Amino acid sequence: MRAKTVEDRQILELIDPVAESVGLDIVRVRLMGGTLRRRLQVMAERPSDNDIDVGECARLSRAMSEVLDAADPIAGEYLLEVSSPGIDRPLTRLKDFDLFEGLEARLETDRMIEGRKRFKGIVAGTDGDNIAIDLDGEEETALIPFDWLVDAKLVMNDALLKRGAAIRAARGEPEDDGLPAHSPEDGAPEDQNNAKTSEDDA
Repeated sequence: MRAKTVEDRQILELIDPVAESVGLDIVRVRLMGGTLRRRLQVMAERPSDNDIDVGECARLSRAMSEVLDAADPIAGEYLLEVSSPGIDRPLTRLKDFDLFEGLEARLETDRMIEGRKRFKGIVAGTDGDNIAIDLDGEEETALIPFDWLVDAKLVMNDALLKRGAAIRAARGEPEDDGLPAHSPEDGAPEDQNNAKTSEDDA
């Protein structure tokens, strides 16, 4: 789920080694928009604590730009945006379901399971290549093959907010981390818990 389309997967193959070289992991890649001005959104994090700061975003952005300029996998102009996964982050790797066990998530599968494709419940880790989730209204923990997922994301709720506050407090960070609330490049509001940097590329 880190890459959704063929283009996304091609870009991910190029930038995965770049992120690794600067000590970061790519969480998700999405190339969005039409044919005029597209946006390449890259979510990244430190593997040690699943976070990233503005300086690391900028460093990764510069490193990726060099590789993308040379390989030229995207036709036309695009905006490169590097950010943290955010507090209500997507769960894109099997290991994420172990890392964020005990938190609520929404899932979507690529096929019907007992008459539905969308599910919500408490993440309960993994079992082999399956993700485990305690679904709302179900007594037994459900096992869903990770390969069947097309989308998975943590749910913003009090438990998640308290977890984020506890992590910031442990680091000695203030409640408001001082990051800009929005990016002037795209005009869209951005979660203040997200480190983010954007730059133009051709």
